[in-house]
Amino acid sequence: MKGLIVRWLILTLSVIAASYLIDGIRVSGFLSAFFAAALLGILNAVLRPVLLILTLPVNILTLGLFTFVINALLLKMVSGAVPGFEVVGFWPAILGSLVISLVSWLLNALVGSTGRVEYIDLRKRGDRWE
Repeated sequence: MKGLIVRWLILTLSVIAASYLIDGIRVSGFLSAFFAAALLGILNAVLRPVLLILTLPVNILTLGLFTFVINALLLKMVSGAVPGFEVVGFWPAILGSLVISLVSWLLNALVGSTGRVEYIDLRKRGDRWE
């Protein structure tokens, strides 16, 4: 449970980072970003796999780049449902989904399933790393 809350906060921070970096994304406060992150997480868990399967031929033809369009669509859906979170236009949604994905990926790489910061300790034994 702690890991879920930490990842939710990480997604919230990535939404706030996207609003600072991209002009077309506006967040009125922390609670708006918090609820936007919650809805975005739910949509990513429920709707995104269905959309990826339905658009698989287009995704294959574009070598996976259509996934950015799906992420932007989900971000626009969240902006329509959460008051205080606004995404204006298609390109800010594309760039916002990219920023949110990158920041979330970087921060989630440091957090384990228990919600604690984890790292890999490599040691050299002979000629290999373990």
